[in-house]
Amino acid sequence: MPLAVFAAGCSALVAGAMGAVLLSKYATGDAATKERMLLAPMIGAIDTCIATPEGSPSHPMDDLARSCGGPQGSAAALVESTLSTLQPQTGGQGRYPLGYTLPVPLLKLFHQNPQGHWEIDGRLINRLVRTIRDTERPLILYLFSTHFSADAPLEQVLAQDSRNLAQTRDGPLGQSSYYGAPLYNWSFASTQNELTERRVQAARAVLGTVCQLPAHDIAKVRGVTLLGELHHLFPNFEGGMGFAPPYRVTDYSPHSVTAFRSFLRHEFQSIEKFNRAMGADYASFDQVAPPSKDIRTEPLQRYTEHIDSFAQGTLPISGWAYVPHTEGSGPAWVHVFRNGVFVGKTPVNKGRQDVLKAKPEFGSADTGWRLDMDFRRLPAGMHRIDVFLEEAPGHLTPLGTRRIAIMDRAQTSPRELPQQPLPLSTTAVPSTLASIDMPVDESSYYYNPLVPLWHQFRGKQVVDYLRFFDDVVHESCLSKTPHYTHQIVPFANPSWDAHKFAIDASLREQNGIRLGVSLYGDASYGQAFGRWYRSTGRRGYGVTEFHPLKAMDAPTLQRTLEQHAARGAEFLSFFMEPRWEGKLVARGHNIFSFDPDNPQFGSDALYESMQQALRQGAANQPRP
Repeated sequence: MPLAVFAAGCSALVAGAMGAVLLSKYATGDAATKERMLLAPMIGAIDTCIATPEGSPSHPMDDLARSCGGPQGSAAALVESTLSTLQPQTGGQGRYPLGYTLPVPLLKLFHQNPQGHWEIDGRLINRLVRTIRDTERPLILYLFSTHFSADAPLEQVLAQDSRNLAQTRDGPLGQSSYYGAPLYNWSFASTQNELTERRVQAARAVLGTVCQLPAHDIAKVRGVTLLGELHHLFPNFEGGMGFAPPYRVTDYSPHSVTAFRSFLRHEFQSIEKFNRAMGADYASFDQVAPPSKDIRTEPLQRYTEHIDSFAQGTLPISGWAYVPHTEGSGPAWVHVFRNGVFVGKTPVNKGRQDVLKAKPEFGSADTGWRLDMDFRRLPAGMHRIDVFLEEAPGHLTPLGTRRIAIMDRAQTSPRELPQQPLPLSTTAVPSTLASIDMPVDESSYYYNPLVPLWHQFRGKQVVDYLRFFDDVVHESCLSKTPHYTHQIVPFANPSWDAHKFAIDASLREQNGIRLGVSLYGDASYGQAFGRWYRSTGRRGYGVTEFHPLKAMDAPTLQRTLEQHAARGAEFLSFFMEPRWEGKLVARGHNIFSFDPDNPQFGSDALYESMQQALRQGAANQPRP
């Protein structure tokens, strides 16, 4: 029976008895399966194969066009052709089995019928699902629908309805771009909009079709990732991830404002208790508005209206420092003092691609450092921040001093505060080798106790939408297959304001949804992610995107893979460009793809090292 017929029957999402047995076997897994992390590169097969029209001359490779199209067409041959350059399927499995990630762009699965109505395109779903059927390798099924455009005609229609768009205090966010690619600022403040309806419709159609495959094929699906990056948005997404004003975040839609008030009622039970916590005098929760103004530049009716990157009560003290060190030695440390009193120390190991671009002679982007200082209970007044670099134990070198004002609600002129003696130190580090980027000298900071609650609520919106979509997958035969998020970790970038994204809650334990994270730079190979991961209480995760952003030789890459496997990583994905019979398929190439023809971020060297690691691993496996 044609797969398109099954796509219409989305309610019949349960596999047969044999499928249930095999799926249960996979879900529990034997020891060998659990110990082996799946390598699942994401191959650009959608635009080059699955979504191409019948008889399309989109590429000159006629045999590839024939394998993609026709009544039994799929991307299986293209997937295998690409993966075989890393590890031939007949070459035996290495330490880490090599599969793939199959991205399913949900909004691209629609076409407009002659009557002008949008309906599921069974042809695309058939090709997607036949790819699973025709490829023996295991896979991660990526149900993709984020703010990044899938070049789907339906996106332009959905963007005309403000209910589908995230809103700042100034109204709905229009279309923007990210490195030249279109970006739609979709809302997830409510599930009652056409955007969500279409996502669910497409997901059910795909899952319904997958679940009609033989049990052997269904069992190839090792995990399902949900939606992709889901976080709050803001204007100028490409350049506005940092701390520069004006401060604009989402979501201020009418539905979101009403839900925020309900959230506060649940948290405090009474307006009197809320007022005591806020130092306010609201008559009811219906008077409470999300904070949206900057006290420095705008008149406030109430102090609780104030918000900026710091109003939640922490101030990042950050910068960069170049400290040459030998292989195997630990990072240098930055020590921070406030009014002569030690605040804390932080390692110099965070990724700063901007520094490496400006100073290529450093040879590494791992020059960043950051310490977040809690100022909620500090006395109002002028505080002195002194920063020192510790290159060797006990050897402090001054990086610089900043004077900052912690302000009260009345904006009283800050007075100088008493100082303690600073520790002994040597000559200052030259400005060409280090910098304190934050705080700005003579800057002021206001704590508003309503702002942490606003960010907590915004984080809850992320979690609630993920759980809603997870429930959709649970209706299918893949309910027992692991489901993963596909989140970034903004706190790993010292230049970003993580509160704008509000996804910390979604990175914590989530009632059965496993952690899936995209790791960039030091977070992909260093120790910081591991320390954070242990603190979450999570058990088992997936690396949905692996971006070291630097070249690695094969032994170093192998150690990095072993590090993730030892922590409990169940799969690790990276981008690859599609290759047909060794030749690169023409398309808009991804700047992060591991590929021999991509020199950006050391991606050509990463490809070669991954190839060597996989082939070496296969050679070391005992033969039956």
